[in-house]
Amino acid sequence: MPKLTVGDFITKFEQFAPKKLAMDGDPIGLAIGSAEQVIDKMMVTLDVRPETVQEAIDQHVQFIFSHHPPIFRSVKTLTTEDPQTRMYRKLIQHNISVYSAHTNFDVAIGGMNDLLSDLLELEDTEILAETYAEKYKKLAIFTPLNDSEKMRKALHRVGVGEIGEYKNVSYSLKGLGRFTPTEKADPAIGKSNQPEQIEEEKIEFLLPQSLTELAIQTIKEVHPYEEPVFDLYSIDHYQKHFGLGRIGNLKNPVSFEKFVDNLQQVFQVEGVRIVNYEPTRQIQRIAILGGDGGKFYQKAVEKNADVFITGDVYYHTAHDMQAANLSVIDPGHHIESLAKAPLTEKFQQWAMEEKWELEVISSQLNTDPFKFILKK
Repeated sequence: MPKLTVGDFITKFEQFAPKKLAMDGDPIGLAIGSAEQVIDKMMVTLDVRPETVQEAIDQHVQFIFSHHPPIFRSVKTLTTEDPQTRMYRKLIQHNISVYSAHTNFDVAIGGMNDLLSDLLELEDTEILAETYAEKYKKLAIFTPLNDSEKMRKALHRVGVGEIGEYKNVSYSLKGLGRFTPTEKADPAIGKSNQPEQIEEEKIEFLLPQSLTELAIQTIKEVHPYEEPVFDLYSIDHYQKHFGLGRIGNLKNPVSFEKFVDNLQQVFQVEGVRIVNYEPTRQIQRIAILGGDGGKFYQKAVEKNADVFITGDVYYHTAHDMQAANLSVIDPGHHIESLAKAPLTEKFQQWAMEEKWELEVISSQLNTDPFKFILKK
C-alpha cells in the first residue's frame, strides 16, 4: 500500500474546500513542511500555539491541520527569543508539517458555517454573504463498454458529476464507435490501416470549471485509447454559489432570553456580549458567521435576521448595529473550535474510504485566550 503524503491529503481536502473559495490575502495552505512528507498520524486543531505544538510533539504527530493559519504576519527573523518564532523553529526541528484552511473552509459547503448553523438546528438555511460563483462545464466521454464503469468511478473520485446535494451523477448512451488506426498509431483495439468498430458508451457529466484540467488528466490516465475522444461544453444556466455565513430559521419561535441560554450550552461558552437585548422578544430567523464577521452585519439586516451571531464585534461596529436595530450575539471567536470533532470524524472517514494508513486525533487543548469572571 502506498504511503500517504501531506500532498495526498491536501489534494483530497481541496476537493472539499478549494483554495479559490478563500478571501483575498488569506494565508491558507501549507505553511510549514513539505508536501512530500510521509505521514501516518495527524492532529486537528483550531489554533497553532506553542501549547498545541507541544501536544503534537508529545502525541508523535507528523502533520497538523489547523483552521487558523499559524503565520498571519510576515516573519522577519527566526530567533528563539520570540515565542512565536520559537514555535516555528520547534515545528521544523520535529519535522511537523502544518496546513491551514481558513476562509475557504468557512465558505465551503459542509464547512465551518454549516457546522455552526447545524448545531443551532437552523432550517432552510442559505448563504448570508455570497463571495464566489462557480461556473460549470458539461463533459461527454466516449469509452468501450467494458471500460465505462472504471471511467465513471475515476471521474467521480476527483469530484466530477456533483450537482447540488447529489454526487456520482452521470447519463449514458450506447452506440457504435468507428476508427481506422494509421501505421504510426499504437491502438489498444484494432490493427493499423484496418477499419474498426466497437460498442461504446457515451457518458455525460457536469463538473465545476475549476476541475477541467484534473478531469482531462484523469481521462488520459484511465482511458484505454491512445487518443481518448471527449467533448467539453460551457454551461450558462447552472452555477454553484458559495459565501460566508448562513441564515436560517428555528423550527419554532423562542424568546431571546431562552435562545441565549440554549446558545451558551450548545457553544459551550460561559458568557456572551449582546447588542440590542430584549429578553422577552420572540425570535426565529437567525444569521451566523463564525469568527470575526461584524462587517457583514448589513447582510443580516437585508435578509431580515432577528439575531446575528458572530465574534469579535468592535465597539464602533456595535454602535452601528445598535443604530440599525439589529440584535447581535457575540459568543467569541473560539466557538469555531467546535469544528474539531466533526473534522476529525470526516478525516477518519476519508482514511477508511481511501485506505490510508492514517490515525487522526483532535487537539484536547483550549486555546481561547479569554476567561469570563462572573461577579457574585
